[in-house]
Amino acid sequence: MRTTRLRTVHPVLWAGWAALAGGAVLCVVGWYGISGERFAERQLPYLASCTIPGAALIIAGAVLLTQGRNALAATRVEELYGLLVATEPAGADESGQAAAAPLATSGKLLMVPGGTLWHRADCPLVAGKAEAVPVDSRVLASGELRPCPVCEAPASGSGEPEEG
Repeated sequence: MRTTRLRTVHPVLWAGWAALAGGAVLCVVGWYGISGERFAERQLPYLASCTIPGAALIIAGAVLLTQGRNALAATRVEELYGLLVATEPAGADESGQAAAAPLATSGKLLMVPGGTLWHRADCPLVAGKAEAVPVDSRVLASGELRPCPVCEAPASGSGEPEEG
């Protein structure tokens, strides 16, 4: 779909640039013709045949360029939408609903110093971060940290994180 849409956008952009260039040429020719004539009645033909149509072509070219760029932006938005939303996630059932799978399943709990949440060790928010440290049982028991909503760290029944 993207290739088809872009093929229709490029001619509009090229037509816009051509109209701008043609309008500029007509305006220059009209100005040159008018500047060589002393009397107004001899300047009017240049004004009518070159300058006014040249100005109209410049306006038409600007409109075509704007339309072409808007269509190009709309094409890009549609492509992003297709990448983000239109594809079904892996593990979706017949109704199109994704199976609710936990993001993290590790029993080891980690925290980031100065943070307010505790995470499972394989939580995407702390996985691979050197600053993530094991949760201290005193901090966990005091209730200073809340479970991470992403990995849904379990509320520890014993208050003791798994050491490992």
